[in-house]
Amino acid sequence: MDPADERGFREFVAARSPALMRLGYLITGGDQYAAEDLVQGALAKLASRWRRVQAPEAYVRQIMYRQHISWWRTAARRGEVVQAAPPELPGEDRTHQSELRMVLRSALARLTPRQRTMLVLRYFEDLPDHQVARELGCSVGTVRSTTHRSLARLREIAPELAEELEAVR
Repeated sequence: MDPADERGFREFVAARSPALMRLGYLITGGDQYAAEDLVQGALAKLASRWRRVQAPEAYVRQIMYRQHISWWRTAARRGEVVQAAPPELPGEDRTHQSELRMVLRSALARLTPRQRTMLVLRYFEDLPDHQVARELGCSVGTVRSTTHRSLARLREIAPELAEELEAVR
C-alpha cells in the first residue's frame, strides 16, 4: 500500500471505527470481545483490498455481516449456545432510557444470532427487506417471517419494551 492509500485507510479507520464497533456490538449480542474481533477482521480484509474498493463502509459492513453469519453457522454445527450479558458500567445513568437500553441489550442477547442479526440490519441499520435478504443470502419472505418472529420473541422476553416495539410495527 503506498503512503497516500495508507493515509486514506488510516483516516477511514479513525473516522468510522466507533460506528463499526457499535454495529459489531449489536450484531454479537453485546459481546465486546467478539465485536472487536469482528471489526478487526473486517478492517484487515478491507486493508488488503483498499485500492479497489469503491464504498469502503458498505464493504466493511458486508464483511462483518457475512463473517458473523459464518461464526453462528459454525457455532450451530458445534452445538454451542452463545450468550452475553451487557457489561456493568460504573456510575450508570438511572434514567428510563438507560434502563430500556439495558433491557434491550439483555433481550437481544437472548435471541438467536440469526434473529438478532435480522433485527439489527432491519431496524438499527434501517435496511429494507430486500437488502437484508441480499446481505444474508436468503429470501425476502425469510427476512419478513424471521423479523416478525424475532419481534414477537422480544415482546415475550422483555414485556417492558412493548411500548417501544409497538412503534416498530
